[in-house]
Amino acid sequence: MASGAQRCEDLVSVYKCLCDLNRLRILNLLFTGPQCVCHLEGALEIGSVRTSQQLAYLRRHGLVEVEVCGTWRRYSLPATPPAELAANLACLQDCVADNAVFKADLRRLQSVRRARCGPESS
Repeated sequence: MASGAQRCEDLVSVYKCLCDLNRLRILNLLFTGPQCVCHLEGALEIGSVRTSQQLAYLRRHGLVEVEVCGTWRRYSLPATPPAELAANLACLQDCVADNAVFKADLRRLQSVRRARCGPESS
């Protein structure tokens, strides 16, 4: 069991990850299921370097997992997310339902999943 100080550090780490709009956008897209990097890039429209940087940051902090599928990398939320992340993802879903940026991301994701390369999603 984690000490009180460790739990506080874990909570701060999650909140630092959530303090960036692009990382929130990625987590929102991953809430729909695992996504290939090329699909995330197409949906976010922020460029491949920025997308990769944000994914690496989230991965370093344990907020996403990656699976290698041939030449592709498919990202997903952790199978067993930390309690702090699970609570904040639920809150994020409540907050983004009417947000134009997040709605547009989801629409673009549907388009790029039909049009781009990448492994089939499960």
